[in-house]
Amino acid sequence: MSARRPPPTDPLSAAFDAARRAALAGEVPVGAVVVQDGRTIATAHNRPRALKDPTAHAEILAIRAACQILGDERLTGCDLYVTLEPCAMCAGAIAFARIRRLYFGAYDPKGGGVEHGPRVFNQPTCHHAPEVYGGFREAEAADLLRAFFDGRRG
Repeated sequence: MSARRPPPTDPLSAAFDAARRAALAGEVPVGAVVVQDGRTIATAHNRPRALKDPTAHAEILAIRAACQILGDERLTGCDLYVTLEPCAMCAGAIAFARIRRLYFGAYDPKGGGVEHGPRVFNQPTCHHAPEVYGGFREAEAADLLRAFFDGRRG
């Protein structure tokens, strides 16, 4: 992970808003926002249950929407803000999309693929690795996830 660099607050707040929408819809509360030149291109939240699609993670949906909007399969010069450390699948999509910077909230020791698990961007087969900045509003992100899962268990 690169040196800690504070992200602009608006995209991160939008990602948290999206995560809260996911929780209200009964989905794991993760939100993602793609930004280019300070402008929000796409916002998404987890929707695997609603779409009956295991790949419908917030990051994947935001990347797909941004690619459609920009008319390109590459998001060179774009940054991704997400409330949880991306899993290996999402990290792979981030690399293929050529995302410039990744900002995330909570670390995910169990399912993360960036700072934990397979550490996708550190693999020699990874042809593009974004700058990575983790731990922003980490407690807020962790609390959102904890509350969601406590509510499902209770």
